[in-house]
Amino acid sequence: MAVYTDVNESELGAFLKAYPVGDLLSYKGIAEGTENSNFLLHTTSGSYILTLYEKRVDKADLPFFLGLMGHLARKGISCPLPVTAHDGGVIGTLADRPAVIITFLEGLSLRRPTSAHCGEVGKALAALHLAGADFPMTRPNALAIDGWRKLWSAARPRADEVEPGLAAEVDADFADFERSWPKGLPQGIIHADLFPDNVFFLGEKLSGLIDFYFACNDLYAYDVATCLNAWCFEKDFSFNLTKGTALLAGYQSVRPLSGDEKAALPMLARGSALRFMLTRLYDWLTVANGGLVIKRDPTEYIRRMRFHRAISSPSEYGLT
Repeated sequence: MAVYTDVNESELGAFLKAYPVGDLLSYKGIAEGTENSNFLLHTTSGSYILTLYEKRVDKADLPFFLGLMGHLARKGISCPLPVTAHDGGVIGTLADRPAVIITFLEGLSLRRPTSAHCGEVGKALAALHLAGADFPMTRPNALAIDGWRKLWSAARPRADEVEPGLAAEVDADFADFERSWPKGLPQGIIHADLFPDNVFFLGEKLSGLIDFYFACNDLYAYDVATCLNAWCFEKDFSFNLTKGTALLAGYQSVRPLSGDEKAALPMLARGSALRFMLTRLYDWLTVANGGLVIKRDPTEYIRRMRFHRAISSPSEYGLT
């Protein structure tokens, strides 16, 4: 979450009259995240999240995202739900942006997750994959390899400003992915962005999943690989094998990985690391500093890419 577009109290108050949420008491921008503008609302009927959709979200995709939240909730996945307006619609317009109000989930995102938390995330991810299996809508992954290429073409001319030699390094990665990207693995609905700031806990118990705006149809094991990148590395860039073991065991306790999925994890984790490095690199080079927008340093994911290149067996992630 972040704030790219600010709104004033009078226009927000007028917008809220279209929804059964009561009168506005207070609101504040939420700085975490990178994609949309988000606000925590307090009204006379409770707390809500207001999202204004920005650059990487296509308005045509919103029915998929919002419909998926409802489907998953009906299947027992704890996630926020869009609030329906008085006229029966869900998507409004505020500050010339598509805007949605969603319900507020209790819980905290974790700055220092433990292996126990990682195990819970693995279970929740597998449950999401199973729950989404009969969701009738589909959406291609806009940030699969073709999407990576578009980001890279924009960022490549200045990539070596971030780290000398990065352009040649990433060019070689793309060549490897062209030759060896896994095909034919189980696929369906994936979250695609299940980072710690998108998972809430109450103590050791996982209380909810949020931010489904990258959800799409892709390989389940790619989603697992993304969680390994997001949850199992430490501040010094080292991989925490205990956390990896817990996350993978949690996932497989709900949905066992096939032999082919396990074998593909190193390549998928490497690709996932490149995907998040590229979005960070692009923003690092193009988004202005200031306001309630947090730019994330791409070098963290450059280190992850290098780690995955050196993996010789999926057992090095903690698979047993």
